[in-house]
Amino acid sequence: MTDEKKIALKMVVDGETRDVSYEELALSNNLAQEALVRLLIEKKVIDPKEFLDMMGKVKQERYRTPESLDK
Repeated sequence: MTDEKKIALKMVVDGETRDVSYEELALSNNLAQEALVRLLIEKKVIDPKEFLDMMGKVKQERYRTPESLDK
């Protein structure tokens, strides 16, 4: 098994190229999403309970079991 990381994208910053792995990209997206949600809640733009309810709804819609697809 190799420890070679799979490259999701290449970034060029100040003329330097940097490879970004899928893992790094996922972690970066997760941090940005968490920061955004916290800020929206702190600024009272969204209600935490409504947000959690919506997450549950999206989870139910998106992550279905094979059995539920037959219905």
